[in-house]
Amino acid sequence: MTHDYKRNGTSTLFAALNMLTGEIIGKCCLRHTHKEFLSLLKTVEKQTPKELELHIIDNYATHKHEKVRNWLKRTKRVHLHFIPTSSSWLNLVERFFGLLTEKQLRRGIFTSVKELEETIMNFINAHNEKNKPFIWTKFVEEILVKVVRARQALSSLQAV
Repeated sequence: MTHDYKRNGTSTLFAALNMLTGEIIGKCCLRHTHKEFLSLLKTVEKQTPKELELHIIDNYATHKHEKVRNWLKRTKRVHLHFIPTSSSWLNLVERFFGLLTEKQLRRGIFTSVKELEETIMNFINAHNEKNKPFIWTKFVEEILVKVVRARQALSSLQAV
């Protein structure tokens, strides 16, 4: 940020990635609560063919809210899989967030939340027109070696 940076408001992007196609379902919301998260879950569930089960990777605390848990109990085909907060790299929708930031938001100037949200949704729509799945570029073994190395480094820091 520069010395003359001015924040003109914020928005929360809730998004789901279809891992088979690369398609993104996204919603910009003014708040970051269980209501908005549940709204995204319902949207994804409605837009997914009924014969398919949904497996959603999540690290967002509002999944613990009673209303979310009750909806999940009633909606048997939706399964949440939780990952630790510090492991966002395991969630491929985070890769899309990186692209959005790099290609659209980083150097953008947005004079209103509405302008920011329109830019985000236009990026999602353009992405979906030419969507393709994200492909892991590392083998599982390579990733696991790095995880072990990172754990060892963290352990040595905590021991100090």
